[in-house]
Amino acid sequence: MTTTAEELRRFRQPWRLRDGTPVVIRAVRDDDRARIVKAFHELDPESVYTRLFSFRKELTQADLDRLAGVDFVDAVVLVVAKEGSAGSDEVLIGGVSYYARTLEDGSRSAEIAFTIEEDYQGQGLAGKLLELAAALARSQGIARFEAEVLP
Repeated sequence: MTTTAEELRRFRQPWRLRDGTPVVIRAVRDDDRARIVKAFHELDPESVYTRLFSFRKELTQADLDRLAGVDFVDAVVLVVAKEGSAGSDEVLIGGVSYYARTLEDGSRSAEIAFTIEEDYQGQGLAGKLLELAAALARSQGIARFEAEVLP
């Protein structure tokens, strides 16, 4: 069954970290830009380097457009918010993104990337995000994920 872009835009799933902390995994929204910037500023420099392959102190407008302005067809971003935080006070602690492309043979592949705030690493969150992203990608005909990693 194919998941439509509109269905993906409404994606929302409560979940608990290994330590019992309740979170909500949901589709990114355009109004998340300030929350994404705030979450980025909470990351250790080493985490920024691991995710972006460079040391950076700020996200560019193009970075924010790529993260918050996704079409949910060729680009999907899910964010993780601490449950109980809401509205402008909502706290983002992680996320997963994938960007799809059609290969010469007609199959679809996607580049996937994760970011988890250091205080929440080791809680099973990246595995859960991979599980959800894989299911959503499969529903859109994406056959495989690719990822660039540091040696």
